[in-house]
Amino acid sequence: MINRVLLRIKIIQILYSFYKGEGKSIPVAEKELFHSIEKTYDLYFHLLQLSIEITRFAASRIESKRNKLRPTTEDLNPNTRFIDNLFIAQLTKTDQFNEYLKKNKLSWVHHPEIIKELFEEISSSVFYAQYMDQPSTDYASDKDIWRKIYKKVILQNEELDNSLEDQSIYWVDDIEIVISFIIKTIKRFEEENGEGQALLPMFKDEEDAEFARKLLRGVLTNSTKYREMIDVNTKNWELDRITFMDILIMEVALSELMDFPTIPINVTLNEYIEIAKNYSTEKSGTFINGVLDNIVTELKKENKLIKVKMFSENKK
Repeated sequence: MINRVLLRIKIIQILYSFYKGEGKSIPVAEKELFHSIEKTYDLYFHLLQLSIEITRFAASRIESKRNKLRPTTEDLNPNTRFIDNLFIAQLTKTDQFNEYLKKNKLSWVHHPEIIKELFEEISSSVFYAQYMDQPSTDYASDKDIWRKIYKKVILQNEELDNSLEDQSIYWVDDIEIVISFIIKTIKRFEEENGEGQALLPMFKDEEDAEFARKLLRGVLTNSTKYREMIDVNTKNWELDRITFMDILIMEVALSELMDFPTIPINVTLNEYIEIAKNYSTEKSGTFINGVLDNIVTELKKENKLIKVKMFSENKK
């Protein structure tokens, strides 16, 4: 689940904290990196759990109306399509999902207000009304409604952002990418898999975990050398006038360029330029692109940048 795009961002975040703090060591930084990754995986399950909690809230509201002193005909004969959703019924019983929640003690029990708000927003949407008005539904449409809910409601809700930020400092910047993983998960659900349906693993394979470990250590070990390379190629700028985040992003990019011969140069450059656009200043993408391009040109002239072409598709 944790792809290399997210790993690069995590490493930059950990390095920012490392350089701004005092008395930290490489082993401590590495431990913090993998703890941060584990917390992102927690968020994946925690946000999946939202679908069940919202469904339970909807069911409790129906039951409350049924038990009114003077229930209407509609109260006694409600449309239960939303709470009878086949995808939710399967997720609720999925072994891997329930085991993880129990082991890591993930729960929304102390945040009922956000569950209520999300359901009210969902139930007032056009796509919800269309779903409820269908003559009949099937497993595919039951999955589709939840893909829409995550994309159009949960991802866009600012109160949920605030709630998650209060629950864990590690979740602040992860919501968008984790929801993209959840949408992918919903698409992969198959009715015939039942309780044995597999969820996404933390890492696709051990190679990605080793990528994160090696990249972090590469920056911390060679930081002085990389800063000198940046200084030489920013002749018209004093190094202390360049934003700290820009320097940090370039350091990580240089570590990847130098230490990972199977990752194409253009892949590395494009990834860090995009990170700069999202995590630094408005002009950082263009600035970093120019500096890194100059450094790559010099490294090639000096035969210090070796890349190996792979027969299979390279990982990003």
